[in-house]
Amino acid sequence: MNNLNVGFVHLGCSKNLIDTEMAIGVFKNAGYNIVNCAYEADIIVVNTCGFIQSAKQEAINTILEMAEYKKKNCKYLIVMGCLVQRYKNELEKNLKEVDLFISIDEYAKFWDMINKLLKNKEVKEENMEYRLREISTGKNTAYLKIAEGCSNNCTYCAIPKIRGKYISRPIEDVLEEAKELYKKGYKELIVVAQDTTKYGVDLYGESKLAYLLEELAKINFTWIRFLYSYPESIDENLIQTVKKNKNICNYFDIPIQHISDKILRRMNRKSSSEKIKKLIKHIREEIPDVIIRTSLIVGFPGETQEDFEELYDFVKVTKFDRLGVFMYSKEEGTPAEKLDNQIHPMTKKSRYNKIMSLQNEISKLKSQNKIGKTYKALIEGTSNDGRYYIARTYMDIPETDGILFIEKKEENLEGNFVNCKIKKEKIYDLFGTII
Repeated sequence: MNNLNVGFVHLGCSKNLIDTEMAIGVFKNAGYNIVNCAYEADIIVVNTCGFIQSAKQEAINTILEMAEYKKKNCKYLIVMGCLVQRYKNELEKNLKEVDLFISIDEYAKFWDMINKLLKNKEVKEENMEYRLREISTGKNTAYLKIAEGCSNNCTYCAIPKIRGKYISRPIEDVLEEAKELYKKGYKELIVVAQDTTKYGVDLYGESKLAYLLEELAKINFTWIRFLYSYPESIDENLIQTVKKNKNICNYFDIPIQHISDKILRRMNRKSSSEKIKKLIKHIREEIPDVIIRTSLIVGFPGETQEDFEELYDFVKVTKFDRLGVFMYSKEEGTPAEKLDNQIHPMTKKSRYNKIMSLQNEISKLKSQNKIGKTYKALIEGTSNDGRYYIARTYMDIPETDGILFIEKKEENLEGNFVNCKIKKEKIYDLFGTII
């Protein structure tokens, strides 16, 4: 039966993407054909996100869409991931079109469950393992997950309930996987965890992120990044490690969520307004060309107009290089669900729009300041109209930040690093030419 075609639909974050890649690897290693189009698939696997309301709705819509394909061409529809972990019983009752739901807790018996569904007689022992990952992010960039779960217990967040407590992978395992990725030709390594700064605390009694990055830097990837680093755990050792290693990108993704001390306490965040401001100032002093990205939540329960204005003024003064904003989503089973003074949706939307409008102005000015400067860029493909190479600099992470459009030459330079002079900007995106 292993002549069947299997198609995957991935939803959610880069950490969830690695689970998708491991599942693809399991099927491929067992001899199944992996296809990119749902209408070509005999088996469709949807890996879901269940983090916030919009992600849950997207997951349900995607499952229903794939169920339509199943009616026409497909034999089996399998759903896995975070949404299943949170709502497996309800999903089994309400989505009869799905043949199998696999929760995160069941990943250890992933292939056993698949075999039972497909009624395989010749069973090949397979498990979801990092070594079997089928990288889906192109030939140049690969993610490296260094830990599962989270123990920070922010009051708004369902991740600890979905993914469990923070569990680090042993350093030896992480380095072994990184070396394998390098041997396969990957040029950019993106280290991910829910909070990379907590890496190793559970295993070794202290954070080992700086040490891990030092060891990864020796492997000679052209670019190494790490996402996400919580402000209270960024220490001098980590900052100096980034500063002195040329292949570790001068890029910090620091999700602060808010700047009002009152709101930070209600969120059960471990940092303070003063410490966050001092940290950002210090990083910029130590690494002048650093890119700092953050994420914010507006409309958290109890956020007054004064709290919001404090946040707005902070963004205006700090001028983050990259910034994402979320409207607070009331999540079942989280402490924030029961907090008083829930904010009206219209107020959330208004505050979201104001912050994003401000950030657009900041981003445009920052992009204009890059005109005339030269940057090393990784060419990843060609634009739809064929006029430009699609590229990124150290300032941009895939699928999240801006794009660098480079005037196309005759030769195919995909996968190469080039020096590019910036000629013009379009708020978040840049345009340049190879020099």
